[in-house]
Amino acid sequence: MVLLAAVAGVAGTGGPAAAIANGQNARDGAYPFAALLTMTGLPADGGGTRDSSCSGALIAPRWVITAGHCFRDGDGKRVSRPVARRTTATIGRTRLNGTGGTVVEVIAVKQSDRTDVALAELDEEVTGITPLRIATEAPTPGEVVRLAGFGLLADSDESPATRLQTGQFTVGHIGPALIETSGRAPHPDTSPCRHDSGGPYFRQPKGQSPVLVAVVSSGPSCPHTGGDDSARIDTISDWITAEITAGPGPGRWGWPVAAASVAVALVAVVLVAAVLVARRRRKPPVARAAPERYQAREYAPQRR
Repeated sequence: MVLLAAVAGVAGTGGPAAAIANGQNARDGAYPFAALLTMTGLPADGGGTRDSSCSGALIAPRWVITAGHCFRDGDGKRVSRPVARRTTATIGRTRLNGTGGTVVEVIAVKQSDRTDVALAELDEEVTGITPLRIATEAPTPGEVVRLAGFGLLADSDESPATRLQTGQFTVGHIGPALIETSGRAPHPDTSPCRHDSGGPYFRQPKGQSPVLVAVVSSGPSCPHTGGDDSARIDTISDWITAEITAGPGPGRWGWPVAAASVAVALVAVVLVAAVLVARRRRKPPVARAAPERYQAREYAPQRR
């Protein structure tokens, strides 16, 4: 199965989502948990390759949360799989042309089966940055939350932002899996845009560390007034906790991958036995093709 490495951003009437249109520059060192997921070497239309990205947030030393639609297979289905093409997470870097923070490889992705959320597993632990806490309580209508993200500043401008953008939003309708958020500050049309998919909406309790409420999922073209859909976190907090605390093995990636591992092991045993028999018969072993690796491609989000 082919694993898609990323979507271009928010899915909606304006196509893929960006780094908060009509937002404002985050101050240096602010929101260090904010992450930029960069996927390189994706197949481009007409041949060649290109890069793409999504936003996200560090929620554990080895885990970044993002939108599920950022990682899909060739049929557009969200899947839990290792990542083949190079995907990195830049964390703790307000200015992308700076040297602060850290850049870590993404090695695998785990999808929620309840909403548009995925967990990206990192190759090594991130130290010196406090992960964003996970909400266990539902947001309330009228609550003010903040969004941080990377990407474009408007659908009409293809130049990516060079530093983290942020803005405040008001929570509107609350559904079983999604919440609606609308721009509040610095402008009424402050809005997520392309490459903001997976960006964290978080509350900022006075005297406490920030709490992740939702991640960007879909919305109209940007900038715009009115609401965007974001995936709730409190309804899947138990699943998130279980995944980021699980040790390696079948419990993490599920029975399909576990079964595949067993199958690979059995094939290896059979191959070894075949080689031994061939040697005894003084015949050269049969050459076998290497197994196909998972490949990363970009998913073009559909309009809702």
